[in-house]
Amino acid sequence: MNEKHVYIETLGCQMNKSDAERMYGMLEHCGYTQTTEPKKADMLIINTCSIRQLSEDKAYSQIGVWGKWKGKGKDKKDYPKIVVSGCVAQQAGKNILKRAPYVDLVLGTQRLYELPNLVKRIEAGEKIVSTEEKPFEESEIQINRVKSVNAWIPIMEGCNNFCTYCIVPYTRGRERSRRPELIFAEVKKALNEGFKEITLLGQNVDSYGKGLGDDPKGFIQDEEGKTINLSWLLRKINAFEGKFRIRFVTSYPTDITDEVIDTVIELDKVCEYFHIPMQSGDDYVLKKMNRRYDYSTYKKICDHIRSKVKDVTITSDFIAGFPGETEEQFENTLRAMSELELDYSNTAAYSPREKTVAAKWTDLYIPEDIKTERLARLNEHNRACCLNSNKKYLGREMEVLIENYEGVNKKGISVITGRTRNNKIVHIPCDKDLTGEFVNVKITNARTWYLNGELV
Repeated sequence: MNEKHVYIETLGCQMNKSDAERMYGMLEHCGYTQTTEPKKADMLIINTCSIRQLSEDKAYSQIGVWGKWKGKGKDKKDYPKIVVSGCVAQQAGKNILKRAPYVDLVLGTQRLYELPNLVKRIEAGEKIVSTEEKPFEESEIQINRVKSVNAWIPIMEGCNNFCTYCIVPYTRGRERSRRPELIFAEVKKALNEGFKEITLLGQNVDSYGKGLGDDPKGFIQDEEGKTINLSWLLRKINAFEGKFRIRFVTSYPTDITDEVIDTVIELDKVCEYFHIPMQSGDDYVLKKMNRRYDYSTYKKICDHIRSKVKDVTITSDFIAGFPGETEEQFENTLRAMSELELDYSNTAAYSPREKTVAAKWTDLYIPEDIKTERLARLNEHNRACCLNSNKKYLGREMEVLIENYEGVNKKGISVITGRTRNNKIVHIPCDKDLTGEFVNVKITNARTWYLNGELV
């Protein structure tokens, strides 16, 4: 039997990267081996993102390229098999086959674990669209992780917030918590494979535990009567043997509890890092976005965390050019970014997404040139905030987990790169590859996006 190969191209967030690792694991049981050369693959999978139009366009462009390969250099005229997975698949469904009839399988986000069954059917010549909103039940599966230091592990998926700009509730569905035993098994496997950092993933990680029982909005207790929630999960994983770090993303501002904050303080393996998307610094725009807080509330949350957690890093997300946003409202976002002393922010220009409420406000759309100009100013503000944040650590000694060995740079110096507990990137001169090791480093210089340091 000839060996079959699969190539997956992943667009978008860490959740998509985690999904790709799961698909590689499942496909191995179907006789497929991973390849990094798409032209040698018997199956091509584009794992898509639809958070912005640019990502969606990129996916369709790649599908078009692959469609031209159909039947070339293969024994069977219908090879390679082409699979579209991820958020675009969930959103567009059967319309993908109308637009690209050479696609063999459209796999929605909530049907990921159905993949092995569907592969057998498309190999037999079927064309399939599987985008039902009822999740296909997960079982213990093999995960073929990309070899690195950090393992991304989903603990929940979906969102119930329905922000007016966001497609996630329509592509990832409603909030669903993974069973604890599946998470624990995955964490232990990653640690046994040598990973030194575990990042727990979810659109709203602070909601973890809801829906594990009969009540979709309620929590359940363990055998000791303790509530199964994010803090409970962090404590359980923190108790695993070995030296490693734990992170969690993403947090919805008003869902962050004192219990979670206290857990971060108390547990030695949980990092001092919170990613808390704000999206706008203007109260009116936040209301139009259907965010459940105003500027004052968000500021109190940040101030509260900083008052309790030493050296904490707080990062955020912001959108420039939301429909109807005035210049004054945009300037409130710039002011908020500075006043809150945010350490870093992901930024993007508003992109209308089908099915969302804001996409219907076409009369309020901001002209592209204004959105572009505002995004440039937002990025400039972000750079200033990042540099100010990094300068705080000059002269400090910090623990760094080395992520890679970059070899000799343009200056003829060998460099290793890693992260501090609070997620600061540090470049360190070193002739030895220390990837995966924890080292103590003195910070010698602060750049916009990273720190320089030297081994202590």
